[in-house]
Amino acid sequence: MHRLALITTLFSLSLPSVRAQWDLETSNTTADLRGIHSIGNGVAWASGTNGTVLRTEDSGYVWQTCAVPPGAEKLDFRGIQGFDANTAIVMSSGKGDLSRLYKTMDGCHSWNLIFTNPNSPEGFFDSIYFPREHRSTTDHEGFGLLLGDPVGGELAVFETRNGGYSWNRISDDALKISEGEFSAFAASNSCISGFGGATFDIAIGGKAGSLLLRLSYEGYYWLNDSSPLKRMWQREAVPMAKGGESAGAFAVAERIQFPSNNPAPGFEDLRLVEEIVGGDYLKPDDSAGTAAYHDRHAWHAAQTPPHGYRSSLRYDAASKSWITVGPNGTDFSTDDGKNWRPLRPNPARHEAPDADRNWNAISLPFVVGPKGRVGKLNPTALKK
Repeated sequence: MHRLALITTLFSLSLPSVRAQWDLETSNTTADLRGIHSIGNGVAWASGTNGTVLRTEDSGYVWQTCAVPPGAEKLDFRGIQGFDANTAIVMSSGKGDLSRLYKTMDGCHSWNLIFTNPNSPEGFFDSIYFPREHRSTTDHEGFGLLLGDPVGGELAVFETRNGGYSWNRISDDALKISEGEFSAFAASNSCISGFGGATFDIAIGGKAGSLLLRLSYEGYYWLNDSSPLKRMWQREAVPMAKGGESAGAFAVAERIQFPSNNPAPGFEDLRLVEEIVGGDYLKPDDSAGTAAYHDRHAWHAAQTPPHGYRSSLRYDAASKSWITVGPNGTDFSTDDGKNWRPLRPNPARHEAPDADRNWNAISLPFVVGPKGRVGKLNPTALKK
């Protein structure tokens, strides 16, 4: 889905807020930023409107403006996946052939168009994801997934096993969607997430509600070669805001929890923690149906939800907290998504009064938003 409201009204809850915030950074652009991918060691990539791509190699001290890919001057880059400081794939979102993928391997000095939506004039790219376990900077390796709006009664899901140079559309009964009932949201490149190297979650919403589609591969160590793939699907309902095309699940993320009393846990000892956020982007101050969590057995609506529509979330291992962002603010949870509290600016630290809001996407420690907004999580945030 491509209509997104950018509302800046702040909505407050009665819950106490933590007095810590995002440090605003200089991006040297006025583009609306929706794509952000921090890959570690100070390297991160960001993307946005008008063919904008940014890169930092020094943890955000300097954001470099990349060359605009050929023919992309008016494209809206909603998602980006970085492999290292020199290699990245950027995804544009738009009807038909306005949805494209470009790849750079020389630090964004030049770009190659590697894939254009084959379902023109229909189709719309929403999210792209390369699992860390199967990323490679070589031309012939690298497994990834690409998600688009339904075409022909099925969600458009593509997979690559050669770093994005060729894509194969997947067809399965689990992807069959009634016309106008479900869709994905190109809000923050957060519709797809993965864990364990061979299992992926896809979150969608819409008039009929929200669904989590889980795709698992048998023999995942074959993902980077030409061996046949056996795919297994699960389909689960998620209690999120619903009732219109603008409402539902916008972002999914997971983490693996290791038992603290077992230094060498087996697979059966691990716990998968899953979170979904969203809401209704046309009602950004409405907190109803903005988050859900999984407790090993089923999905549950958050007991205390974020205080507005949220488009992206990540887990901060240092503080053992989940953080989610949206147009009207930032929230965090220390109990795996059951309860969320707002994160407010701290006047004593001379933080900008709007530092908590006007955000679209998060990839810790960075967050991005409209008009070139880039923030970095302050090291003291969330510490007790």
